[in-house]
Amino acid sequence: MRKLLLLLWLALPVCAFSQGFQVNLEGEKQIGMGHTGTGLLTDGASVFFNPGAVAMLPENYVQAGISPLVFQSVFNPSGSNVQYHTLNKIAPPFTFYGVWGPKSSWWKFGFGVYTPFGGLTDWGDNWQGKYVLESLNLKAIYFQPTLSIKLADFVSIGGGFVYNRGSVDLTQAIPLANQAGQDGQAELKGTGHGYGWNAGIYFKTESGVTVGITHRSGVSTTINNGNAIFTVPTALQSYFPQPNTFKSTIPLPAVNSVGIGFYPSPKWTLALDMNITSWNVYKTLEFDYKYTTPDLQNTVSPRNYNDAFTFRAGAQYKSSPRTAWRFGGGFATTAVGDSYVTPEAPDANRVYFTGGFGYLISKHLDLDASFEFEHLLSRTSTNIQYQLSGTYESNIYIPGVSLSYHW
Repeated sequence: MRKLLLLLWLALPVCAFSQGFQVNLEGEKQIGMGHTGTGLLTDGASVFFNPGAVAMLPENYVQAGISPLVFQSVFNPSGSNVQYHTLNKIAPPFTFYGVWGPKSSWWKFGFGVYTPFGGLTDWGDNWQGKYVLESLNLKAIYFQPTLSIKLADFVSIGGGFVYNRGSVDLTQAIPLANQAGQDGQAELKGTGHGYGWNAGIYFKTESGVTVGITHRSGVSTTINNGNAIFTVPTALQSYFPQPNTFKSTIPLPAVNSVGIGFYPSPKWTLALDMNITSWNVYKTLEFDYKYTTPDLQNTVSPRNYNDAFTFRAGAQYKSSPRTAWRFGGGFATTAVGDSYVTPEAPDANRVYFTGGFGYLISKHLDLDASFEFEHLLSRTSTNIQYQLSGTYESNIYIPGVSLSYHW
């Protein structure tokens, strides 16, 4: 029993890197237009959406934004009318971009700092799945220098190096009560890093339609010396070596995107994007522990994720030279099979709707705001490892704002 509990606990943290924690909040203009941007020329966020388009930007940029995210999920155990809800916690994905190059030059340099993966989930300590998860705080921050080159007036290419710095803090209850009847407690804390790259091409057709194609590589993120902290009855402490550390490598997936921009009039911009996220690389989760006991052995847990697809559409209408209105939406498939759904990221196929506006405060300063609502379709599953069985239904609310200085 002790060995099973340890295996389940130590298999938890990296499950969170599923479609549910791929937050995709990398630019307020693009969020407002349904997350489209691969085939558009917008602002400094092109460093992320299409590094090939950066050289085509008519101005240099410094911009920063934040998109506070509230994840709300409800779990209904099988055969019961009881409902458990996550607590309302706010995760703060953020972005920073800089783009610079000589005016009318054939090149531009860009730099981006953004959070493509992250989340904050808190089920509390009094729900049916507390021995699987109580809370999870996850952050993955990417740093990306980029070089973009204009090959001709109608086509440009670009690419960048990516460094990822991630952190995780996870807690769960252990069904080993002390004399006061209190459950044991486990906390997993660690940081890791990984490396990758991205590249893109952007071109304008003779009809005025713009097209973008990008590839963001997978990033194998390694956690070294993660801390496993246990609070258990004194008589059982020998089964939970303290201090203890673990090592694990997480294969974050590659993403391929195609985007198209249409311009039916000077006031209207329409966009379509499609993304394929190669989650099929995530077959198993493996942990190597510094200290083992007969009850705590190195573990290999199946994940068997599938590739995930996202379809996006958006529009922008410029009602005046200073004001733009945006709206959009999309549909995303889940990467997680029915037997692998977990409370860290109770993922499912989802639909989302976005809106936003932009306002030119001055000749060189833009204010952009957005709002997104995501609905994860109801999903009933029994997890193959934890045997936690029931129905999840989740909603996500994301306001956002950014400022851009351009010259």
